[in-house]
Amino acid sequence: MSTNPRVFLARLNGIGVFDPNGDQVGKVRDAIVILRTGTLPARLTGLVVEVPPRRRIFVPMSKVTTIDSGQIIVTGTVNLRRFEQRKNETLVTAELLDRTVALHASGDPVTILDVSVEQSRSREWLVDQLFVRRATAGFRRRGEKMIVDWHDVTNMSLPVPDQAAEQLLATMETLRPADVASMLRDLTPKRRTEIARELDDERLADVLEEMTDQNRVEILEALESERAADILEEMDPDDAADLISELAPERAEDLLTRMEPDEANDIRRLLSYDDFSAGGMMTSEPIIMAPDETVADALARIRNPDLSPALASQVYVCRAPTETPTGKYLGVAHFQRLLREPPSSLVSSLVDTALEPMRPDTPLSVVTRSFANYNLVALPVVDENGSLVGAVTFDDLVDHMLPEGWREAPDGWESDDSAVNNG
Repeated sequence: MSTNPRVFLARLNGIGVFDPNGDQVGKVRDAIVILRTGTLPARLTGLVVEVPPRRRIFVPMSKVTTIDSGQIIVTGTVNLRRFEQRKNETLVTAELLDRTVALHASGDPVTILDVSVEQSRSREWLVDQLFVRRATAGFRRRGEKMIVDWHDVTNMSLPVPDQAAEQLLATMETLRPADVASMLRDLTPKRRTEIARELDDERLADVLEEMTDQNRVEILEALESERAADILEEMDPDDAADLISELAPERAEDLLTRMEPDEANDIRRLLSYDDFSAGGMMTSEPIIMAPDETVADALARIRNPDLSPALASQVYVCRAPTETPTGKYLGVAHFQRLLREPPSSLVSSLVDTALEPMRPDTPLSVVTRSFANYNLVALPVVDENGSLVGAVTFDDLVDHMLPEGWREAPDGWESDDSAVNNG
């Protein structure tokens, strides 16, 4: 993400929010932070954006690619569902600004004028400083303004119910999602759910993708329905479909109806395929480019740090619409080829048409042989109409080739051929 090192949230109010094409989506009206326990700093989870006609929506920070002077750029599909504040969320402008707190060192009261955030190594946005004004009495001039660290003031954190839980959360901030999933697996169900609730939507989605079916179903069932639906929207569609398939039909349908229609339709489509087929393994959100887009456009999309290396290895060139199922699939452009061409070149002039796409019903055994024969990291999946419906990546393939329960026994398990031979 391209940003200034530090962002003061009050200064974002009223500035425009734009999509990657330069079209204005709306204007920032507030920011959402989640206060945490003990010494853990508050976490910025997203922005409240007003879109026409005067509807306020929530844009998670995972969708924000650029915070610059005078504008914010977001990527992907923005959920237009009306924003509803959750119990654990705090509005910066409406609730934090003008709040009176006290300095730890002196006990002097100060008023919060602005809130500063920085992005951590784990890509979370954390509140690190407060811009405050010292309170004065009577008719004296206004008090001194200063910047203080988050930890220098009182009454800005939630009570600490369990010191061990706080320490565990602090430890998790620097871990990869798979390592967090491994730590959670060893906890009791009650503690596992408590810790999961403290993670923000994007982080929890990443962790659920790495958990066993039993544990992630347990966590999702413990969440309120609206948050569970938001978590599913943050997950990769193929992982969300796998999780949905483990739920009771009534619960699954309820969550799907609460999701954005486009997101829910992707999952419904994936659920229609056999698990051990190209359609059952694929993601429905590869990088899709229109024929008239340039190499520079493609490289900008590939740079997205949220993409896995396999998804970033190539872009899929299709006629409009450029969301799955697309218009006619034209071919792929490999990132190595993109790096060798002038930025102004059209991606349509670089497509590889020799890479034969798979049909959604192609069995796992055939997909596996294709990956091995041609040294692939990703493979397009095209329906009977010639439309791209998704892509199978190498990591998707490995997940389906490993024996059942491999996440629960990461050391010393013995492989079997049941998954590969299935189909």
